Amino acid sequence: MRFSQDPRDPGFYGDPQPLYARLRAKSGPWFWEDYGYWVFARHAEVSALLRDRRFGRQVLHLTTRAKLGWPERPGHLGEFDALERHSLLEREPPDHTRLRGLVNRTFVSRQIDRLAPGVEAMAERLIDGFAVRGEVELLEAFATPLAVGVIAALIGAPAGAAPRLLDWSHAMVAMYRLAPTRAQEDAAASASRDFAGFVRALIAERRAAPQGDLISQLNEADGLSDDERVSTVVLLLNAGHEATVHSLGLAVKTMLEHGVHYAPDEAAVEELLRFESPLHLFTRFALEDVEVSDVRFRQGDRIGLLLGAANRDPLAFPDPDRLDFARTPNPHVAFGAGIHFCVGAPLARRELRIGLSMLFRRLPGLALSEPPRWRDAYHFHGLETLRVRWPTA
Repeated sequence: MRFSQDPRDPGFYGDPQPLYARLRAKSGPWFWEDYGYWVFARHAEVSALLRDRRFGRQVLHLTTRAKLGWPERPGHLGEFDALERHSLLEREPPDHTRLRGLVNRTFVSRQIDRLAPGVEAMAERLIDGFAVRGEVELLEAFATPLAVGVIAALIGAPAGAAPRLLDWSHAMVAMYRLAPTRAQEDAAASASRDFAGFVRALIAERRAAPQGDLISQLNEADGLSDDERVSTVVLLLNAGHEATVHSLGLAVKTMLEHGVHYAPDEAAVEELLRFESPLHLFTRFALEDVEVSDVRFRQGDRIGLLLGAANRDPLAFPDPDRLDFARTPNPHVAFGAGIHFCVGAPLARRELRIGLSMLFRRLPGLALSEPPRWRDAYHFHGLETLRVRWPTA
């Protein structure tokens, strides 16, 4: 089965669920003509393929572009590709296993517990800055500076660097849209060069004066190259802030539209992540010739896993379009699954719960002041603007 849907159509990226329902009506993949590869929408299929070791985030560790019939990458993307080449997200075992084990030490529960007071203090300071105004654009005033501030503190970047980190991240993330323009490619390459230089300087500083941050810990890790250290830091900043900003914005929107005005517990946070997932499309490559649901994939073929569709599958979630804070079990795939399960998920969950708790405690009567506007970035499902208001004394 084939279908065509422009991912930049505002009617689609604002509400992809009607299309997802049509795709879930049959088992097996659909060929998305705009992207040029097969996609899976049912929860059981998506969940299984996320764990299927016959598919991976890259395949060039097993073969070459020439053997796959792929063209060579453009030379102007060299600096962007250099960061991708050493990224944890784009590696497969055994390199992935080695890198993942090192990074996991930063995201264990005790480390997240250590960060929590700082997250709370940061959220309080941000709200202090606009509480008397009675209205604000929440993504710019709260969600973005909180997410960037937390991940920068974790990494060990100075607080004053946050605006530059944000600009570099936005330029690089634009590369994951369908058919980026040459101007976007040049901007991503430039951002990659500047970001890598910034991180290399931090690595050198921490070698001279170690601290209790991620860069210092990576410096202490044996068997890790500086290229891998740089790519790991860049990945965590890009993925950590993008997903958290969108999760927080979507959660506030969802709660206000459903008349929920209280701090969510852990189960509620999981349901908010399921109901409006920040990442909707995750791609994998066939690592070998393989057949799935009567479709034959050759080594190097790309597939798409529709996480946002899987999380509203009625076969996995009874009454999936209803927000249910008591839903159990809740096997959503908002953070992926398998060996590429989001390494920052514990921190993202804690940030989301702290951020929402602070907002609804500090701003009683919080409400939407105008309809939210969706961001033109289908793969990272999120809002462009979220204007809210509340009564002031």
